[in-house]
Amino acid sequence: MALIPCKQREKASDWLLVRMVAWQPSRAYLVTTNTKKKKTPHTANHLAVGGRNSRRKVTQWDEHDNRTRLAERIDSVNRWKETLDKCLTDTDTEIDALAKMKEAVERVLQAKNLPLDVAIECLTLRESRRAIDMVKDPVEDELHKEVEVIDGAKRDLQQKVSEAFEQLCLLQEARQQLNFDHRGKMEALEIDRVCSSLNVNSPNISFKVNPTRVPIGSTTPQQWDQYSQYNTDRAEAEMKASTELREAIALTIAQTNNELEAQRVATEFALRKRIWEFEKAYDELKWQEKNTLEEIAELEEDIRHLEEDLRKKMWDLKLAHTRLETRTYRPNMELCRDQVQYGLTDEVHQLEGTIATLKQKLAQSQDALDTLYKHLYRIQTDMGYKANSLMLDNKCMDSRRKLTVPAEKFVPEVDTFNRTTNRTLSPLKSRQLELA
Repeated sequence: MALIPCKQREKASDWLLVRMVAWQPSRAYLVTTNTKKKKTPHTANHLAVGGRNSRRKVTQWDEHDNRTRLAERIDSVNRWKETLDKCLTDTDTEIDALAKMKEAVERVLQAKNLPLDVAIECLTLRESRRAIDMVKDPVEDELHKEVEVIDGAKRDLQQKVSEAFEQLCLLQEARQQLNFDHRGKMEALEIDRVCSSLNVNSPNISFKVNPTRVPIGSTTPQQWDQYSQYNTDRAEAEMKASTELREAIALTIAQTNNELEAQRVATEFALRKRIWEFEKAYDELKWQEKNTLEEIAELEEDIRHLEEDLRKKMWDLKLAHTRLETRTYRPNMELCRDQVQYGLTDEVHQLEGTIATLKQKLAQSQDALDTLYKHLYRIQTDMGYKANSLMLDNKCMDSRRKLTVPAEKFVPEVDTFNRTTNRTLSPLKSRQLELA
């Protein structure tokens, strides 16, 4: 080792002394600074770890809250979907029930054509009555009333058909709105369920452009709830109106059927009564015809006896005339007005008186016979009218059997057509026609 000079050693010693004096505070400063710097990264790291954990917890809670909100929203939408499902089912049921009721009232309305046709047919048939029988009787009044009742029933039923059609349109409209709302709920459920199933590991998640924007047409929860509530309330109101309408239709059908049945019974009662009156009148005319024919036969027999007596008296008168005329040829004094002459003369006068009386009686009998024949003609003419009216009313009764007998079992009991044949009239009828 090289030797250092003394002065240099002294200078170095002084320098070292100074350095040692300065080293202690410097060292303390360095130690303090180093300790602080060591603590600063540790504190920053600790703070960073704590903030990361806090943000993770916040994110987890936010995600949990939103997942809970999604589940609650799904439950809310699902409850409304089930409500709409039930309402749609009830609406479909009510639509089917009202449609069936509408078909029923249409069938009833169509069935009213038969009694109307029958009533008009009866009125048309009875227009063929003749002479004195062409009267406005209770049957005609009841038939006209029946036509009015049927027309009124058809108007009421037609009104119910129109109301049912309008109500069906309203139900269909309400159902369409329910269906539209139901489809929206289904789509919303599908979307929210997809959103609920997503997580950070899902492959189809990505950043979107401005996802926090408010889409056009967005509604508030109150509006959303009110919309579905309005749709269900409207559907329920229409179903209630439809139920009331079905009850009104059933009541109208029952009332119209009862009114028509009551009028049918009244009309047929009047017809049966009128038929009984015609039968009674016809039987009375038949009895009068029988008595008149007997009187005619007796009078004709009397006329034959009168004619026979007159013929005999004429022969007696011829005999008396011949005797008187023959005795006028007696000669000279033999032409004497003796008792024979007076007797023959008295006989002639008596015969002439008798013949005159017989002729008078014969004329009177002939007049009486003519009167009887005219009376018989009137009776038989009236009988013809009554028989025609009786036939027409029986046809009406037979036609009205369509109202109570099924169409497939209905067989007319009275021939609808009147048939005439070319036949020779009896001498009695010919005599009646000549006298008429």
